Amino acid sequence: MKSGLKLIIFTLLTLMVLLSACNSSNEVDGAKGNSKDNGSDGKLVIGFSQVGAESEWRTANTKSIQDAIKNAGHELQFSDAQQRQENQISAIRSFISQGVDAIVFSPVVETGFETVLQEAKDAGIPVFLADRSVDIDDDSLWVTFIGSNFVEEGRNAARWLVDEMSDYDGDVSIVELQGTVGSAPAIDRKKGFEEIIADHPKFKITQSQTGNFTRTEGQEVMESFLRSDGENIDVLYAHNDDMAIGAIQAIEEYGLKPGEDVIVIGVDAVRGAFEAMVEGKMNVTVECNPMFGPQLVDLIEDYFAGKEIPKRVDVEEDVYTMDQAADLIDSREY
Repeated sequence: MKSGLKLIIFTLLTLMVLLSACNSSNEVDGAKGNSKDNGSDGKLVIGFSQVGAESEWRTANTKSIQDAIKNAGHELQFSDAQQRQENQISAIRSFISQGVDAIVFSPVVETGFETVLQEAKDAGIPVFLADRSVDIDDDSLWVTFIGSNFVEEGRNAARWLVDEMSDYDGDVSIVELQGTVGSAPAIDRKKGFEEIIADHPKFKITQSQTGNFTRTEGQEVMESFLRSDGENIDVLYAHNDDMAIGAIQAIEEYGLKPGEDVIVIGVDAVRGAFEAMVEGKMNVTVECNPMFGPQLVDLIEDYFAGKEIPKRVDVEEDVYTMDQAADLIDSREY
């Protein structure tokens, strides 16, 4: 009996040790999970899908976000969508399958992301929108947007033009180089510009076509504008500086003086635009600040710390004219 009792006691003790070990393991795993959820263990794995590298602005924005993630001690998984929505959706699905902690992306276009964002939500992965927004009914599929107010940028471009040409007699013929069709900045910069000139009937957009935010296409489309009505073009409004710089070359090759014969308006305030303004070939650029990487990382860390996050964060921006360019060019970070 004693031998049997000892065996029973030994068995019970062994089971207690095993149960204790299991409970201890579960508690540690749970603590890590909770810690990871609120970010208190520090390192996060962040998937970042960028539109592409179509401009100086985009390159600066990519570097700002990449550097901020790495400098904060987090791990970065990066994908360049090369301006193709299908590439971006594939990248987001890859991030989901890898089990990243957060996803950052700048949408190529506004629509068509509902399904993949729902997949991210179902996987418990928060999504942060950088620079460009999405047009979807369920805004619970993304945490916050950080970037520019593109509508206001369009308004600022038009306000400058209306003021600059207030004494001009007759109609003002404007040609417009739009950004990528369906993208938030293209839609909003057009909307804001047209909103202001609607109150000033002499300003008329006579030709408008996409240049896809690239210098090469900006030049090609401007060449087409000039061939069809070159002598009557008073103003070029480009949705970004790279297209404006490409168009400047087309204007010069046509035999006109950009900045004089044709007023040139760009958006972004990249260094190339300041160089063009110093040379007298560009009149104004509306700032679109790409250097918000540290702000974005702060928002991600605040989210994992359980803090309340605003649904939209606008970055501060300005308008720069030709007569300011020489004094400011050396201070430009991009």
